[in-house]
Amino acid sequence: MTSRTTTGQATDRPRRAAPEQAAASTLADDQEAPFDQDRLPTPPGSSRALLASLLRPHSRRLWASALLVLLQQGAVQSGPLLVVVAIDTAVPALRGGDPVPLLSVAVAYLLTAVLAGGAQYAFVRQSGRVSQDVLLGLRTRIFRQLQDLSVDFHDRYTSGRVISRSTADVENLRGLVHNGLQDLVEIALSTLYISAVLLYLDWQLGVAALASTPVLVRLVRSLQRRSMRAYRRKSTATASVVVKLAETLNGIRTVRAFRRERANDAAFDVVNRRHELASGDASLEMTRYIVFSRLVADTAVAVLMLWSAYRVATGMLELGVLAGAVLYLRRLYDPIDRLGMLLNSYQAAAASLEKIAGLLLQRPGVPPPATPVELPVPRGPGPGRALVVEAASFAYRTGGEVLPRTDLALRPGSTVAVVGATGAGKSTLAKLLARFHDPTTGRVLLDGIDLRDLTDADLRRAVVIVAQEPFLFSGTVSDNIEIGRPGATREQVVRAAEAVGAHAFITALPDGYDTDLRARGGRISAGQRQLVSFARVLLADPAVLILDEATGSLDLPGERAVQYAMRTALHGRTAVVIAHRLSTAETADRVLVMADGRIVEDGAPADLVAAGGRFADMYRAWNESLR
Repeated sequence: MTSRTTTGQATDRPRRAAPEQAAASTLADDQEAPFDQDRLPTPPGSSRALLASLLRPHSRRLWASALLVLLQQGAVQSGPLLVVVAIDTAVPALRGGDPVPLLSVAVAYLLTAVLAGGAQYAFVRQSGRVSQDVLLGLRTRIFRQLQDLSVDFHDRYTSGRVISRSTADVENLRGLVHNGLQDLVEIALSTLYISAVLLYLDWQLGVAALASTPVLVRLVRSLQRRSMRAYRRKSTATASVVVKLAETLNGIRTVRAFRRERANDAAFDVVNRRHELASGDASLEMTRYIVFSRLVADTAVAVLMLWSAYRVATGMLELGVLAGAVLYLRRLYDPIDRLGMLLNSYQAAAASLEKIAGLLLQRPGVPPPATPVELPVPRGPGPGRALVVEAASFAYRTGGEVLPRTDLALRPGSTVAVVGATGAGKSTLAKLLARFHDPTTGRVLLDGIDLRDLTDADLRRAVVIVAQEPFLFSGTVSDNIEIGRPGATREQVVRAAEAVGAHAFITALPDGYDTDLRARGGRISAGQRQLVSFARVLLADPAVLILDEATGSLDLPGERAVQYAMRTALHGRTAVVIAHRLSTAETADRVLVMADGRIVEDGAPADLVAAGGRFADMYRAWNESLR
């Protein structure tokens, strides 16, 4: 049965500006366009919830760390009080011939120093372990989340931004987790302790010292609001730099081939300048806070010292109290700087936490089934399974229907070739059959079971797809083939390689099957990488095999070798082969011709050629190209 439809559309596309002009206009439009365009939805409070979930498993060690800081601060803040005792009590006693009070103060001061140092050392070790464990757990959660998210998410969210989330944003948390607890407890304890001691030594001095705190609190709140905005911009700018670097390095061959260096320089200059401005804004907010807070603190100390000196001169205040007050006042206002730095660190971490939380809150576009259905044993003489597309359509989230309503039935063990022009919808159909996407409407059935009802393990054992561009991991040839069946023996690996014609070139490599292929299989050619990926698939032994233009990168001898191996390997299995080369379609049981997302012709290759439709035109053009 043959059907033919013709559709078309015209699209007016504006001319592309020169790279330098585009870069300049992009920078000029920064104030008009929203800066953080990659931001994922993050509900209010999700950042704090994420931080709490990261710290909760380590609550006991955190409480132990807090007790160590409490002990350390108690020892440190006792020093000025001992100075007061020494000046006002121990020195007069020494003049009277009694050295015991002064010796007692000296010994006590030494003991507090030893205690403070020991507690500080124990805290650093404890907090260091906690921070490492927290960051380790966070990176693990991000890595697992990225693997669990569907292909459509990775199509929308660039790998550079993903890398930035799991590296730069995670590192922004290190300072907060490692030093934040200590700084927070120390600031709170020292403020309370010093305020209480000052009130105890001289209530008038204590009240006067605390009178300046409202001004400092206003500075802190201003820093908190302004720095959060600055660090959000900085986090996004950092991600943009990483995205541009990753994109350029991944496409370095295209960059060099088409002389894109100058254009890339201009585009990178835009994102790099954004990063510089965002980083400068964040640093400026901290600088502004430090300048004003120190101005307030120094003014307060100067006024209080003049007033206290006058009171000492008039006999209203003891000299030892003045000495202790000088030490305590400096310690009272010093933590204000540290509080600003802590808030600065927190805001940087909060901006990163916000983006990480948005990533971790994403849910797969192809979620696991609530009630899984077990896939039955294949029926019939072979391992093939029936595939049925039932009233299915598909549209991306960005809009625009890619596949209109489609009905298709593939019988077990048949080989079906899908052909058509670029953009006809062939790869989208393949992704639906492999459940890389779920249909917008309708369903896809495997032996009568909706793919959405199958566990991922059952589905991936039954259906395997070979992508258009084969991907090999760093590691040996054997490691890459074993991905198809973890734990396979060397004999099984060799048999799979022999079946696809890869054994000869593998044994010619320096270390044979133990040759390290390096990143992306850079030590072997594109055709050889495809043969290794075929061996991986054959070792997996799936019931349904989808080849998405899998022979497109092979030369003619390599294609013939793979086709020969495929005829043996695909015997009895259900196969969907998407290819531009009609040599594969010619040997298929059935051919589907797609155009504008629709199946416009469907039938045996010979019948379609005889019908004189689109496939016949393609077939004639292919034959003429071979002459």
